[in-house]
Amino acid sequence: MKKTILIAEDNVAILTGLTDFLTHEGFEVVTATDGESALKLYEEEHPDLLILDIMMPGISGWDVCKEIRKRDNSLKIIMLTAKGEETDKVVGLEMGADDYLVKPFSLKELLARIRAVLRRAADNTEQSAEIMSFGDVSINPNTLQGTKSGEQFDVSPREIQLLQYFCANEGMALDRYRILDKIWGVKYGGTTRTLDQHVSKLRHKIEDDPQNPRYIVTVHRVGYRFTAEPS
Repeated sequence: MKKTILIAEDNVAILTGLTDFLTHEGFEVVTATDGESALKLYEEEHPDLLILDIMMPGISGWDVCKEIRKRDNSLKIIMLTAKGEETDKVVGLEMGADDYLVKPFSLKELLARIRAVLRRAADNTEQSAEIMSFGDVSINPNTLQGTKSGEQFDVSPREIQLLQYFCANEGMALDRYRILDKIWGVKYGGTTRTLDQHVSKLRHKIEDDPQNPRYIVTVHRVGYRFTAEPS
């Protein structure tokens, strides 16, 4: 079954080029030239992936991403921008984008990013059935809900991915950049704030004392280590 890609881009030349290329690669493509149209098509078409330009008239790509993430954590989003600032990349990832591409870019690179994002989504779907339990915490990836000492809380798909990766590598000191590459598909040498903020949110849900965590422990100058049965 063909995957549907929604492209939101106000530059008609770029939009036409992307549409022709991705159609030739076997995708169904729908297009929007502004943020309002992008949100409308998202509701109508239920795409598998959104290629989202940041600088658009009316509603910006930032706001489109933010609005979609209020209702849908499963849609894969790749942001496009002419800006190369590290802060823009971080903001995009914090808002829920799955990847980030700076213009100008090659079509082959975009295709590789698309396939990688969709492949990770498929892998996560296959992993999602197994309930994760440790201590007094139980988390169901299928319902995006967890319980701690009988109290229920919600978890995002990204938090599920993080926990699954931690559980699969229990006891290992995991480098921050390795985690970013595995979960976000991002290879860059800048700030790891995005990851640290997600870990902080997770700790507030699963730890008795988030400031002195038992399960997700910081490894100085490296990253994190997960222990399901801390001493």
